[in-house]
Amino acid sequence: MSTSSQAVRDYISPALGTFVLLLGLNLINYIDRYILPGAQPLIQSEFHSSDQQMGALTTALFVTYMLVAPLTGWLGDRFPRKPLILFGAILWSLATLGTAWVHDYWTLYIRHALVGVGEATFGIFAPAVLADFYPPRDRNRILSFFYLAIPVGAALGYMAGGQLGTHYGWRAPFFLCAIPGLAIAALYGWLGHEPERGANDRARTTADRATVAGLFRNPAFLSATFGLAALTFAMGGISAWVPTFLHRSAGLSVSNASLAVGAITVVDGIAGTLVGGWLAQRWLRTNHRALYLVSFWSVVLTLPCGALVFFGPPSWELPTLLVAEFFLFLNTGPLNAAIINSVSASVRATAVSLNLFCIHFFGDSFSPQIIGAISDREKSLRLGLGATLIALVVSCAILWAGARFAPLLEEAPHPGL
Repeated sequence: MSTSSQAVRDYISPALGTFVLLLGLNLINYIDRYILPGAQPLIQSEFHSSDQQMGALTTALFVTYMLVAPLTGWLGDRFPRKPLILFGAILWSLATLGTAWVHDYWTLYIRHALVGVGEATFGIFAPAVLADFYPPRDRNRILSFFYLAIPVGAALGYMAGGQLGTHYGWRAPFFLCAIPGLAIAALYGWLGHEPERGANDRARTTADRATVAGLFRNPAFLSATFGLAALTFAMGGISAWVPTFLHRSAGLSVSNASLAVGAITVVDGIAGTLVGGWLAQRWLRTNHRALYLVSFWSVVLTLPCGALVFFGPPSWELPTLLVAEFFLFLNTGPLNAAIINSVSASVRATAVSLNLFCIHFFGDSFSPQIIGAISDREKSLRLGLGATLIALVVSCAILWAGARFAPLLEEAPHPGL
């Protein structure tokens, strides 16, 4: 390694440098994922696809994601995670780049499936790497910042899909998204660090926290996982269809619908994620169940607003969507931190892979397709989206019941960010 390269690595703290690069990759990941719903009416028009077929594209991504996740979780608990993260980022960036040459529905379907392979590596390893840099009490704060990439990336994806897709064709935004993904992956390969596994864990190690078999009888892990799965069913279905819903119901153009959803998502996502992380961090001082309880109230407050979005007058759709998304994003950092804190470092990658398998299998792998099928059958996308409200009720019940199993947190020094 050259002297100048080593000087750069020495100047930037390992925790901060790795966090920033992983945040950048997470941002590109979500931009890529949400270009499709932003450009969906344009793709649907070119390929003459039904609503159910468009929903099946998301199913293809997450089915592949689920099939690959168990293997990547096993690898992550036994081998260095940095090369695995690099592999995933490069693979999904190349698959995104290849979208520029897609000219039929089934090739796009295969492309989406390949992206799932890449995301199944990054999505599992990045939270586990960050958890090894920071102690349990700080992970909510760090993951709240890390998952800001969800609303910002989703907003940029919506707007790129709708705006660029309208003016330059729907393939253009996919092509442009691939280049920064490859560039940030290269920077991570140069400057990213692999922390010592479990360096900041202080909680008592027990069989249900530290063994793979124990995960299936760990109530803190299972309640957070299945509460998030029900929530993901709703969020995945809503995010895939809400621009199209506004296009049809509120009469907005494809460009304006994607712009409106993108603007609401970025404002609510940043505000809701930061407020939710802040509330949970303060509540943790007096109640170790705070991560679960903030997530519970987030979903409770979302329910009436969501009902008004889908079944209220068209003039209310945008204002109530603004309020609903703010409440929905309150749980982002707390619920992901609850999952990370519920297990020990020795099985953390496996636990995250099992969590991702469950939330996608029971959540958003099929919800866009189910919503599309209901829409095709009933001739009403409004009724299809109404199914997400049932999933939110289920999530509330699981999170409330699971809060009593929240593990105690113990103090530990942290590297700062």
